[in-house]
Amino acid sequence: MLKPMHDGVFMDKETLVKETLAKKIAGEIVLSGDAGKTIQKWRNIFKVPQRRLADEMHVMPSVVSDYESGRRKSPGIKVIKRIVETLIAIDGKTGENVLKYFSSFPSETILSNAVVDLKELSKPASIKDFCKVAQANLLVREDLSDNNIYGYTIIDSLKAIIELPPVELVKLYGLTSERVLVFTNVKRGRSPMVALKVSNLKPGLVVFHGIDAVDEVAKRIGEIEGVPIAVCKSLSLEELIKELHRKFE
Repeated sequence: MLKPMHDGVFMDKETLVKETLAKKIAGEIVLSGDAGKTIQKWRNIFKVPQRRLADEMHVMPSVVSDYESGRRKSPGIKVIKRIVETLIAIDGKTGENVLKYFSSFPSETILSNAVVDLKELSKPASIKDFCKVAQANLLVREDLSDNNIYGYTIIDSLKAIIELPPVELVKLYGLTSERVLVFTNVKRGRSPMVALKVSNLKPGLVVFHGIDAVDEVAKRIGEIEGVPIAVCKSLSLEELIKELHRKFE
């Protein structure tokens, strides 16, 4: 399907998604308080080693390392553009996995109805640190508590289940990998975990808000799929959002 551009020229959907994603990443890096950490976050999302990125950019690996660590001053817009375009180009050579993630996003209207809150972290946080801020107890796959996450999405599970068809529901659950999905308005967590199981995208952590116990089938899915599960019941939804904003501003 072709989409019209501002100058009247048409572009295919893949090109549109690439340009939209590139602008999103570049904008986030430019506006970030720590450009190096944000570059590192997106490099990890693309699963591209520093050396591979450096080789494709035709620079020494130390250049990428210095930008990410802050040893080199924040890159200018031209360098950021090269980094972003290189990450997307590498993704194209390896199956376009990240591009597919973003091209499968539900519409903004759907997101506005089902998503309570959504945030990209300026720097990675470990699962155990996120759980500490959220006052959540990690019940499944505690061995993965040191893994990093790069953002979170709080989903009204009831609205998602009622308003979204199954295909869109799965897409919503899989916005991106290495991310926390917080489900509110859940009974015991079976429905979200069953939907997650049929998705090819696995979140870094699932948090069920406001429940006392997690369904045994949901736990089993978490164990098998390698998805940590935590429960947050000491904070109201408003308090949870406030704490997450305060810590991850």
